[in-house]
Amino acid sequence: MEITQFIEKFAEQFEETPRSIFAATTDFKSLDEWDSLVSLSVISMVDEELGKRITGADIRSCTTIEDLYNLVMSK
Repeated sequence: MEITQFIEKFAEQFEETPRSIFAATTDFKSLDEWDSLVSLSVISMVDEELGKRITGADIRSCTTIEDLYNLVMSK
């Protein structure tokens, strides 16, 4: 999966945040809508779309969407 596809799938986990906000350099934890439910949705999306397992600790270790993408792709 290319990073642009990952960003689109990541953005789909947010209901209210405009898609235009999301880029590789977006600090996703600073978004108003970011919470534990969105985090769980992201974990589920990574499992379903990529067949890879990540944890809450993995997400906490990342700042940007690109950080998370690189971590997921390294698994």
